Amino acid sequence: MKYDLCIIGGAGHVGLPLGVSFAKKRVKTVLLDINEEWLKKIEAGIFPFKEKDGDKELGKALKLGTLFTSAKPNVISQSGAILMVIGTPVDEYLNPDFNGLIKMIDKYFSYFKNGQTLILRSTVYPGTSERVQSYFMERGKKVGVAFCPERIVQGKSLEELQKLPQIISGFDGKTVERVKNLFQNITPRAIIEVRPIEAELVKLFCNAWRYITFAVANQFFMIASDHNLDYHKIYEAMVKDYARSKDLPSPGFAAGPCLLKDTMQLAAFNNNNFFLGHSAMLVNEGLPNYLIQRLKKGASPVSSQNLTTPILADSKSLDNLLKQVSALGNLKTKTIGILGMAFKADSDDPRDSLSYKLRKIALGEAKKVLCHDVYIKDESFHPLDKVLAESDILILASPHKEYRKIDPKKYSDKQFVDIWNVWKKY
Repeated sequence: MKYDLCIIGGAGHVGLPLGVSFAKKRVKTVLLDINEEWLKKIEAGIFPFKEKDGDKELGKALKLGTLFTSAKPNVISQSGAILMVIGTPVDEYLNPDFNGLIKMIDKYFSYFKNGQTLILRSTVYPGTSERVQSYFMERGKKVGVAFCPERIVQGKSLEELQKLPQIISGFDGKTVERVKNLFQNITPRAIIEVRPIEAELVKLFCNAWRYITFAVANQFFMIASDHNLDYHKIYEAMVKDYARSKDLPSPGFAAGPCLLKDTMQLAAFNNNNFFLGHSAMLVNEGLPNYLIQRLKKGASPVSSQNLTTPILADSKSLDNLLKQVSALGNLKTKTIGILGMAFKADSDDPRDSLSYKLRKIALGEAKKVLCHDVYIKDESFHPLDKVLAESDILILASPHKEYRKIDPKKYSDKQFVDIWNVWKKY
């Protein structure tokens, strides 16, 4: 075979770091993708998205001559193993949608050859791997199917791929041995072998667990705010030098292309009997609306003692405090500025970001909404200076490190809403 490995979707957030990691270990890897613009960037040694040490590590792989790119599917036929990063999304009713995965396999089916191994890498609905294996068998092609989930943090993929143990699975011993030998190239840690459906559930359980823990933090934040208490002080008291509470995350927008989707797939797998998952969805997805409704009522989403706006910081009497809070109401006359549109801090990925939901809700309540992001280019966004100057209320939606440089004390006529507690001194 010309290539050891072909990655379908190889220019994306999952495929590219994986391809670079394999190529650096002299595994001849070809990245197959329809995004030719990103392929050209990769060929030039440029990571098309934000990744720690991305350009540096990509350059090493290219220099070795073991990393290739292609927009033509014939490279599938020239590869010993094919790794696909197309997962199972959920539809508008939050049910798993298999169409994308099956269509992708149909599209490339003629290029597969007997004796190859197909590795599914992205999250899939439990039982999908078995369904794909049967698909090949019924059509007379001897292709071994494996499911090997990725569990890395986006933006730090290259770093974590070297540290985390790899979970592998397959439907026959030969396939399991092949994927084991492949993944041992990139990780010095143990290979964990399980059944395919167990591997599928490992991925779903991991993401649902994270989603639920974020919901707990956000629900605690809402409870404290509804009683005009400073949740961040409560949080610090809970976790300081107390190991049993240290795994509680801080409140904030919990979104992105995986957490909600995977939680809903797990619910569907269990006949929608997953009350924790559905409750987590209501809490996390409801946070943007909660913030706007609190502002609409003239109340801050954080307590007056720790409010980031200097308007309330010097209040000495309850009457004066209530008057000033009331003055913040009537959003119809206010301009809201949203800082950070990516789905998480220090990322350039806008997929499923709750910042966009926040913008949509704010547009229905405020006079005007101005958005800014450090890493995302969008014609509808505005320069940071303009957002800071013209906004009456500024909401920190994605806590990019650059926003930490902003000093709210310089904007004494504005209200700053910081659910992340980035500006701690306020």
